[in-house]
Amino acid sequence: MLKTFFYSCTPTSLGGFEIPKKRNFWSDPYWDLDRLDELMESFMNEAFESLKSAEKAYGSPIYYGFSVSVGPDGKPMISEFGNVRPGLEGPELREEISPLVDIMDSNDRVTVFAELPGVDKKEIDLKVSEDSLTISVSKEKRKYYKEVALPFNIKPATAKASYKNGVLEVSLEKAGRPSGKRITVE
Repeated sequence: MLKTFFYSCTPTSLGGFEIPKKRNFWSDPYWDLDRLDELMESFMNEAFESLKSAEKAYGSPIYYGFSVSVGPDGKPMISEFGNVRPGLEGPELREEISPLVDIMDSNDRVTVFAELPGVDKKEIDLKVSEDSLTISVSKEKRKYYKEVALPFNIKPATAKASYKNGVLEVSLEKAGRPSGKRITVE
Protein backbone atom coordinates (compact mmCIF):
# COMPACT_ATOMS: atom_id res chain seq x y z
CA MET A 1 0.00 0.00 0.00
CA LEU A 2 1.38 3.39 -1.04
CA LYS A 3 1.15 6.19 1.53
CA THR A 4 1.88 9.77 0.60
CA PHE A 5 3.25 12.20 3.16
CA PHE A 6 3.58 15.96 2.67
CA TYR A 7 5.54 18.59 4.52
CA SER A 8 4.04 21.89 5.63
CA CYS A 9 6.05 25.01 6.42
CA THR A 10 4.46 27.58 8.68
CA PRO A 11 5.79 31.13 9.08
CA THR A 12 6.99 32.28 12.50
CA SER A 13 6.67 35.73 14.00
CA LEU A 14 10.41 36.21 13.47
CA GLY A 15 10.07 36.04 9.69
CA GLY A 16 11.51 32.54 9.33
CA PHE A 17 9.83 29.18 9.00
CA GLU A 18 9.36 26.44 11.52
CA ILE A 19 10.93 23.07 10.90
CA PRO A 20 8.67 21.18 8.51
CA LYS A 21 6.25 18.81 10.14
CA LYS A 22 5.48 15.51 8.56
CA ARG A 23 1.78 15.55 7.69
CA ASN A 24 -0.33 12.76 6.42
CA PHE A 25 -2.45 13.75 3.44
CA TRP A 26 -5.09 11.15 4.29
CA SER A 27 -5.51 12.14 7.93
CA ASP A 28 -5.56 15.91 7.26
CA PRO A 29 -6.91 16.60 3.76
CA TYR A 30 -7.31 20.36 4.39
CA TRP A 31 -3.75 21.15 5.45
CA ASP A 32 -2.83 22.62 2.04
CA LEU A 33 -5.83 24.96 2.06
CA ASP A 34 -4.46 26.70 5.16
CA ARG A 35 -1.15 27.31 3.40
CA LEU A 36 -2.92 28.46 0.24
CA ASP A 37 -5.01 30.89 2.29
CA GLU A 38 -1.82 32.35 3.83
CA LEU A 39 -0.21 32.75 0.40
CA MET A 40 -3.30 34.43 -1.09
CA GLU A 41 -3.52 36.82 1.85
CA SER A 42 0.13 37.82 1.48
CA PHE A 43 -0.27 38.30 -2.32
CA MET A 44 -3.37 40.46 -1.82
CA ASN A 45 -1.67 42.57 0.87
CA GLU A 46 1.31 43.10 -1.42
CA ALA A 47 -0.95 44.05 -4.34
CA PHE A 48 -2.91 46.57 -2.28
CA GLU A 49 0.27 48.10 -0.89
CA SER A 50 1.67 48.54 -4.42
CA LEU A 51 -1.61 50.19 -5.51
CA LYS A 52 -1.48 52.57 -2.55
CA SER A 53 2.10 53.55 -3.39
CA ALA A 54 1.16 54.04 -7.06
CA GLU A 55 -1.76 56.29 -6.08
CA LYS A 56 0.61 58.38 -3.95
CA ALA A 57 3.13 58.58 -6.80
CA TYR A 58 0.56 59.60 -9.43
CA GLY A 59 -1.55 61.71 -7.11
CA SER A 60 -4.86 60.25 -8.29
CA PRO A 61 -6.86 57.06 -7.74
CA ILE A 62 -6.35 54.06 -9.98
CA TYR A 63 -9.35 52.49 -11.68
CA TYR A 64 -9.16 49.30 -13.70
CA GLY A 65 -11.54 46.53 -14.62
CA PHE A 66 -12.82 44.47 -17.48
CA SER A 67 -16.11 43.14 -18.71
CA VAL A 68 -16.69 39.91 -20.61
CA SER A 69 -19.75 39.61 -22.84
CA VAL A 70 -20.89 37.69 -25.88
CA GLY A 71 -20.68 39.62 -29.15
CA PRO A 72 -23.20 39.54 -31.98
CA ASP A 73 -21.17 36.81 -33.68
CA GLY A 74 -21.37 34.60 -30.56
CA LYS A 75 -17.71 35.08 -29.63
CA PRO A 76 -16.64 36.45 -26.24
CA MET A 77 -15.71 40.12 -26.13
CA ILE A 78 -13.45 41.53 -23.42
CA SER A 79 -13.58 45.26 -22.84
CA GLU A 80 -11.42 47.14 -20.36
CA PHE A 81 -12.40 50.22 -18.40
CA GLY A 82 -10.61 52.58 -16.04
CA ASN A 83 -7.67 54.96 -16.27
CA VAL A 84 -4.88 52.39 -16.67
CA ARG A 85 -3.73 51.55 -20.20
CA PRO A 86 -0.94 49.32 -21.47
CA GLY A 87 2.16 51.27 -22.47
CA LEU A 88 5.57 50.58 -23.94
CA GLU A 89 7.21 50.55 -20.51
CA GLY A 90 4.38 48.96 -18.55
CA PRO A 91 0.99 50.27 -17.45
CA GLU A 92 0.33 53.98 -17.92
CA LEU A 93 -2.03 56.02 -15.79
CA ARG A 94 -4.19 58.40 -17.82
CA GLU A 95 -6.04 61.48 -16.68
CA GLU A 96 -9.36 60.46 -18.23
CA ILE A 97 -11.26 57.37 -17.19
CA SER A 98 -12.65 55.02 -19.80
CA PRO A 99 -16.15 54.19 -18.48
CA LEU A 100 -17.67 50.72 -18.32
CA VAL A 101 -19.84 50.40 -21.44
CA ASP A 102 -22.39 47.77 -22.41
CA ILE A 103 -24.13 47.51 -25.79
CA MET A 104 -27.56 45.90 -26.06
CA ASP A 105 -28.99 44.90 -29.40
CA SER A 106 -32.71 44.59 -30.13
CA ASN A 107 -34.59 44.13 -33.40
CA ASP A 108 -34.52 47.73 -34.61
CA ARG A 109 -32.41 49.56 -31.99
CA VAL A 110 -28.98 49.55 -30.41
CA THR A 111 -28.80 50.78 -26.81
CA VAL A 112 -25.51 51.83 -25.22
CA PHE A 113 -25.17 51.99 -21.43
CA ALA A 114 -22.21 53.77 -19.83
CA GLU A 115 -21.38 54.22 -16.15
CA LEU A 116 -20.45 57.86 -15.49
CA PRO A 117 -20.68 58.39 -11.71
CA GLY A 118 -20.11 61.80 -10.18
CA VAL A 119 -21.10 64.00 -13.13
CA ASP A 120 -24.10 66.12 -14.03
CA LYS A 121 -25.98 65.41 -17.26
CA LYS A 122 -25.11 68.91 -18.54
CA GLU A 123 -21.41 67.97 -18.48
CA ILE A 124 -21.81 64.97 -20.80
CA ASP A 125 -20.82 65.53 -24.43
CA LEU A 126 -22.05 62.94 -26.95
CA LYS A 127 -21.12 62.69 -30.62
CA VAL A 128 -22.66 60.07 -32.86
CA SER A 129 -21.90 58.94 -36.41
CA GLU A 130 -23.24 56.08 -38.50
CA ASP A 131 -20.92 53.53 -36.87
CA SER A 132 -19.62 55.03 -33.60
CA LEU A 133 -20.54 56.91 -30.44
CA THR A 134 -18.11 59.16 -28.55
CA ILE A 135 -18.76 59.83 -24.87
CA SER A 136 -16.82 62.65 -23.24
CA VAL A 137 -16.95 64.42 -19.88
CA SER A 138 -14.43 67.10 -19.03
CA LYS A 139 -14.91 68.15 -15.43
CA GLU A 140 -12.25 69.53 -13.11
CA LYS A 141 -12.10 66.44 -10.90
CA ARG A 142 -13.50 63.75 -13.23
CA LYS A 143 -12.78 63.19 -16.88
CA TYR A 144 -14.29 60.40 -18.94
CA TYR A 145 -13.66 59.51 -22.56
CA LYS A 146 -14.70 56.52 -24.64
CA GLU A 147 -15.15 55.90 -28.35
CA VAL A 148 -17.63 53.08 -28.84
CA ALA A 149 -17.63 51.18 -32.12
CA LEU A 150 -21.23 50.21 -32.81
CA PRO A 151 -21.97 46.70 -34.11
CA PHE A 152 -24.46 48.05 -36.68
CA ASN A 153 -24.84 51.19 -38.75
CA ILE A 154 -27.34 53.53 -37.16
CA LYS A 155 -29.31 56.67 -38.02
CA PRO A 156 -27.60 59.49 -36.06
CA ALA A 157 -30.67 61.72 -36.23
CA THR A 158 -32.70 59.22 -34.16
CA ALA A 159 -30.35 59.21 -31.15
CA LYS A 160 -31.95 59.71 -27.73
CA ALA A 161 -30.04 59.90 -24.45
CA SER A 162 -30.97 59.86 -20.78
CA TYR A 163 -28.88 60.00 -17.61
CA LYS A 164 -30.01 58.76 -14.22
CA ASN A 165 -28.13 57.63 -11.09
CA GLY A 166 -24.74 57.73 -12.81
CA VAL A 167 -25.80 55.62 -15.80
CA LEU A 168 -25.99 57.08 -19.30
CA GLU A 169 -28.38 55.36 -21.72
CA VAL A 170 -28.17 56.17 -25.43
CA SER A 171 -30.76 54.60 -27.72
CA LEU A 172 -30.02 54.53 -31.46
CA GLU A 173 -32.19 53.31 -34.33
CA LYS A 174 -30.53 50.90 -36.72
CA ALA A 175 -30.16 52.00 -40.31
CA GLY A 176 -32.07 49.86 -42.78
CA ARG A 177 -30.20 47.51 -45.00
CA PRO A 178 -28.82 49.28 -48.02
CA SER A 179 -31.22 48.86 -50.87
CA GLY A 180 -29.78 47.81 -54.14
CA LYS A 181 -30.92 47.38 -57.70
CA ARG A 182 -31.84 43.96 -59.01
CA ILE A 183 -29.76 42.94 -62.00
CA THR A 184 -30.89 40.37 -64.51
CA VAL A 185 -28.40 38.06 -66.08
CA GLU A 186 -28.50 38.10 -69.88
